Amino acid sequence: MPGRVDAKWSPWPQLMFHPQMLEKRGEDEIYEKIILEQYGTEALKKSWIETCQALEKVTDEISEKGTSIIPVMNLDEFLAASTSKKEELKDRGCFVVRRVVPKEEATRWYHDLKDYVTDNKDSITGMPAETPFMFNVYHSPTQQAARSHPNSLALQRAINTLWQDTTNTTSPEPLSYADGCRIRPENTKFNSLPPHIDGGSLSRWADPAYRDVYHSIFSGSPLSHNPYNLGIRAPAKSGLFPGTSSQVLRAFQGWTALTSAGPGEGSLLLYPNIKLAIAYVMLRPFFQEPENPADYMDATKWTLNVERGWYPGTWKKLPQIVSPMSHPHLRLEECLVNIPRVEEGDTVWWHADMIHGVDSEHNGTHDSSVLYIAAVPTTPDNVAYMKGQVADFKAGVPPEDFRGNGTDETKFKGYLGEAGILTEQGKRAAGFEL
Repeated sequence: MPGRVDAKWSPWPQLMFHPQMLEKRGEDEIYEKIILEQYGTEALKKSWIETCQALEKVTDEISEKGTSIIPVMNLDEFLAASTSKKEELKDRGCFVVRRVVPKEEATRWYHDLKDYVTDNKDSITGMPAETPFMFNVYHSPTQQAARSHPNSLALQRAINTLWQDTTNTTSPEPLSYADGCRIRPENTKFNSLPPHIDGGSLSRWADPAYRDVYHSIFSGSPLSHNPYNLGIRAPAKSGLFPGTSSQVLRAFQGWTALTSAGPGEGSLLLYPNIKLAIAYVMLRPFFQEPENPADYMDATKWTLNVERGWYPGTWKKLPQIVSPMSHPHLRLEECLVNIPRVEEGDTVWWHADMIHGVDSEHNGTHDSSVLYIAAVPTTPDNVAYMKGQVADFKAGVPPEDFRGNGTDETKFKGYLGEAGILTEQGKRAAGFEL
């Protein structure tokens, strides 16, 4: 099926249990035992079997449909989507929204961004370190214009409304989280970003508020898990452990395309399922694989074991990593699929708990350039972070999540400061009125 990994996982790691894979933890960091004590053996076993059995049908569908399973809509269609269409989008957990920004405007942004990077290249760092194309740049005129564009803000607000909250402590009004950007040249290989889930790794099990998000999964009812409960998710501490995790809840992560890109051209790979995939990842540390690899796909042959304390693909300072050997029932080689081809001004969105990755090769004929712009709802913790982001912006230091990267952009050629924000609505979203 075109548009999937097609049984080829290299060059990403295959994760297998070995004592050396165990991350050192304190005596009180026995989260798997805390969860087992709270929910009990039978509930965890029930959830494991139900999740794996349900994944059989889901993975068959993804494998059959490939890239075509990812919904694609125009901006107007998305903003006017019916309740039933929104439920369909929520079930899938990812989608492409086209023509959010006019093609000519996005193309101009790309050239402006490239000039900004070129003019300040001696001061800009990124990944890979030797020849970066994922840049530690957060406040270029292009990024400020894109984050404050009225179409982008309207779309972000509509995306945020896919989440629900009965606590009256949050709002779908978007906040403009300052993130980086990418200009990836053609014919480049990049193997350092294996398929993963952002929003923390061990913190999902370690933080009590984060654990509550997955209560249904641990309590024996994985099919009733609601991935869109903002009231429960908002206080979760994704950045509990210092590292690469954002402290901000990004309801949906997003790419805004400044150039066209298709499968195999440095594009995005998504695992288009939320509810079952995250249930499987959350339950996986409690179960040990059978001795015979031929039995791996039979969930009943797996045994509950919290004694070895292995969280596959989980390291405190890194995102949650997955692989076919450590998470076999996900059928990642078949079900991690490329997004549809995107053009200039298109956007791609995926849920905070979605498995995703990036093409290890870019075999296209031109740069693949995107801005990282997420849909960030207004929550108490997000507001607190944004107040700090504004202070950092005015002081000329990188945002808190990226404090170890970047430099003082106020000294860059072409830097516009607050004047680069297009609209008053954009200034509000950037936190200037908080």
